[in-house]
Amino acid sequence: MKRDLDNLVLQMHDAGIAYADAVREFKKRYILEVLARHRGNQCKAAEELGMHRNTLSRTLVELDMDSTQIKKGLRRPPRPVRPERSPLQIVSGGRISGGR
Repeated sequence: MKRDLDNLVLQMHDAGIAYADAVREFKKRYILEVLARHRGNQCKAAEELGMHRNTLSRTLVELDMDSTQIKKGLRRPPRPVRPERSPLQIVSGGRISGGR
């Protein structure tokens, strides 16, 4: 992992990315990853990050990260609508009647 980070830093430096921009982007991605692992739960994410929940909230604002959009993006997709079932078939004498 260290090698990957070293390569990323070299690429960013070669591309002329300013230190402040690099740190900002790192923070955004790191925080987003932790929030995703905790399904948008800021209290649990803040605990893992070693900060108070209010500090995380202020950091999200500073980084222009909309916590409601983050949470919406982490929600499960809606369940598909169940297909309609055919009417119940009556079983008599081991045979199914109706429908066929």
